[in-house]
Amino acid sequence: MKVSYRELLQKVNRERVYDMIVIEGVVGVGKSSLMNILGEKGYIEFEEPVVDNPILDKFYHDRARYSFPLQVFFLNKRFEHIKKATTVTNAVLDRSIYGDAIFARMLNLNGEMSDEEFGIYQELLENMLEHVQAPKLMVYLEVSVDEAMRRIHKRGRDYELIVERAYWEKLNAEYETYFGEYDLSPILRINVDQLDFENNQEDRTYVMGLIDEALKQL
Repeated sequence: MKVSYRELLQKVNRERVYDMIVIEGVVGVGKSSLMNILGEKGYIEFEEPVVDNPILDKFYHDRARYSFPLQVFFLNKRFEHIKKATTVTNAVLDRSIYGDAIFARMLNLNGEMSDEEFGIYQELLENMLEHVQAPKLMVYLEVSVDEAMRRIHKRGRDYELIVERAYWEKLNAEYETYFGEYDLSPILRINVDQLDFENNQEDRTYVMGLIDEALKQL
């Protein structure tokens, strides 16, 4: 049986809080850049496994064929990352196991992951979530579809450039659904449509100020 994001998050143990910040957002929004900036401030970085990923390129060329193995690959790596992140102080994660279901559910709703595959994925995710705690802060980088696509084209990864606009629209909508139900930790929403914190020092100072203020409120 498919469950809501809120029901999935109820699987997470909330008895204590991990000393970590999680950065979430759609493809191209700037998660890795923000993680790197926090890394410069002394945070221990845990990158999303996209560089040495043997399936990601294949997935974008044939989503129905590779959606399930890709999501299992990501889920396994994110579980590994969060276990390692709990052994350090001030960890920062570029995506995490908490939001892993966003892509899987979108692909299932889109008919690109079968109900049987999604059921197996969901059961595996639930088993893992029972062994993790909540993060201290979730940072959600919001962006319009137009701006996300502009950044994706600027980045120029071949396998992302072949993706149709409808895919990015559905992904953005799924993120909004997820964060409409997210109740696991304090959340900081930052709209980055007009921000370039990677290259603009004023924007960087602004975003870091928002994060510092959010941490003070914990």
